[in-house]
Amino acid sequence: MARRKKGRAVHGWVIVDKPAGIGSTQVVGKVRWAFDAQKAGHAGTLDPDATGVLAVALGEATKTVPFVTDALKCYRFRINWGAETSTDDASGTVTQTSEVRPDAVALETALPAFRGQIEQVPPQVSAVKVEGERAYDLAREGVEMDLVARPLWVEELTVLANDADGAELRMVCGKGGYVRAIARDLGRALGCLGHVAWLRREWSGPFDAADGISLEELERLARTDDLMSHLHPLEMGLADLPALPVTEAAATRMRHGNPAEVLSGAEFGETCWASREGRAVAVGTYRAGQLQPSKVFQT
Repeated sequence: MARRKKGRAVHGWVIVDKPAGIGSTQVVGKVRWAFDAQKAGHAGTLDPDATGVLAVALGEATKTVPFVTDALKCYRFRINWGAETSTDDASGTVTQTSEVRPDAVALETALPAFRGQIEQVPPQVSAVKVEGERAYDLAREGVEMDLVARPLWVEELTVLANDADGAELRMVCGKGGYVRAIARDLGRALGCLGHVAWLRREWSGPFDAADGISLEELERLARTDDLMSHLHPLEMGLADLPALPVTEAAATRMRHGNPAEVLSGAEFGETCWASREGRAVAVGTYRAGQLQPSKVFQT
C-alpha cells in the first residue's frame, strides 16, 4: 500500500516578502507548514541577507516553477566602494581594500559593459555545483575555486543614487544572475573594489514584492481560512506563456498525456498552456492545431 502524503492538497503560489536573516529553504518550510501543504518549492533563491520577493509554489504549482525561474527579475541594491569581501557582500570578511573612489561620470562610463549579454563568474559563496558539491559548502571549508563564467542577460542596469562611498543601482536581468558578482566586477572595473551592502528583489516574473505577505503575517494566519486569501492561482506561474482554450473532451485527453486539439493557434513549436475555463490543464508544445502535453495538472 502506498504511503499517504502528509498535509493537504493545496495548489497555487504564495508571494512572500522575505526579510533579511533567513534562508530561502527555511521560508519554503514555513509556508508549507502554514498551509499544511503536501508539496512546496520556490522560484529562485534569495541570499539570507537579501529581502524581497520569494515566490513559493505549492502542490501542482511546482510544475510551473521552471517558467518563472526563466523570467526577468528586478533587483535594487547598494554597492559600497573600497573593499572586497569573501562573500562579495557585507556578511563576509574583507579580503582587499582600496582608497580609490569613483565619481558619477566614471560609474556611468563603466555601466555599458555590464548590460546586454555578459559573462559572469559566480561568487565563491554561491549555489553552483563543483564536482557534485555546492560552491558555498566548499568555500566554508576554505577551498578556493576557479568557477567558470556563465552567460547572463542584463536588460537594465541604472544608477538610482550616488555618493562618495557607494551607489544604489537597479538591475533587471535573466536567469542565473548574481548581484554580488556585479558589485565585485564593477568595483574592479572602476579600480576601487566593491561589495553589496544590501539587496532587495522587487519583482520576479509576474510576482511583485508589493503583493507579498510578511513572515509575521504568515505565522499569525497559519492554518486558518484567512490565509487562503494569500494563495494565488497556479496559472500565475504561466503568465509569460500563451494560453490556448480547449474543450472538456480535449482537456480530458491532455490530462492523460495525449495530444489534443486547441481552439486557437500559436507559433509552431511554441511552448503554451491549455486553458479550460481559465484553469490550467497542461503545458506543452503547439503543433498544427494541437498541443502535445509535457506537464499536466491534476487539480
